[in-house]
Amino acid sequence: MSKLLNVSASPHVRSTETTQSIMADVCIAMLPAAAFGVFQFGIHALLVLVVTVAACVLSEYLYELATKRAITIKDMSAVVTGLILALNMPADIPLWIPVLGGIFAIIVVKQLYGGIGQNFMNPALAGRCFLLISFAGKMSSFTLDGWSGATPLAQLKAGMPVDLAAMFLGKIPGTIGEVSVLALLAGAAYMVYRKVISLRIPVTYILTVAVFAFIFGKQDMNYVLAHICGGGLIFGAFFMATDYVTSPITPNGQIVFGVLLGVLTGLFRIFGGSAEGVSYAIIISNMMVPLIERYTMPKAFGKEGRQS
Repeated sequence: MSKLLNVSASPHVRSTETTQSIMADVCIAMLPAAAFGVFQFGIHALLVLVVTVAACVLSEYLYELATKRAITIKDMSAVVTGLILALNMPADIPLWIPVLGGIFAIIVVKQLYGGIGQNFMNPALAGRCFLLISFAGKMSSFTLDGWSGATPLAQLKAGMPVDLAAMFLGKIPGTIGEVSVLALLAGAAYMVYRKVISLRIPVTYILTVAVFAFIFGKQDMNYVLAHICGGGLIFGAFFMATDYVTSPITPNGQIVFGVLLGVLTGLFRIFGGSAEGVSYAIIISNMMVPLIERYTMPKAFGKEGRQS
């Protein structure tokens, strides 16, 4: 009897990776951007990070406790949601606003749809968009060294020159986690090294934005590079668009997804009223993922063709 073949449900591939280990790697990858944000903007930025993460973890715990579901805060997905949301906040935002965004992200977008793996859009970005709609003034007010100023993308949209070196290093106004391209690329390199993400979606996304900006914006490399370095594109491409739950699993689907992200971001930035567009582009594309996967799913080997 011990030699009988036991048949079980798929998947049959074993791996040492767990949700917790993957989420831990994502948290580690965001540390350079978080550390630079605190260095750049001061202690209040650290408070935003701590309070937002705490709100997300506590919201998940209390909701699952109240609904008598298994407590899942140890998988660290709520921590990742809190970090992403906090890094998308202005440094001087009143603390109750990201707390409200964290509650919305966890309970409305994640838990009400069944918890991790069931949400149809990125919870952190949904929380940010909710706050952008509800508190537009406070969510679009940025300071640096004690003075308020427009972000480089807003300057670019107004026809003003921008400092590419400052954008790459991070000496610019913006949200806590989006300002330093260098810090974000360091975290992205870590995720690629750990094989947490592939480059298919982020590279396609960034290249599409570059091509779109060149064709429909200005045929100038400084202009194109400013669009790549500014407005959280690098942050969104590597840390949010690559979310396992809300991005396609098929290779061709990931390419289509990246192109859609780039086109939407370009449309919002160049033809829209706002200088930014990454957050809305990602959540809209998230909702298109089932359709993308439907038409890019490879056919099973030996599957018959369409009958005439």
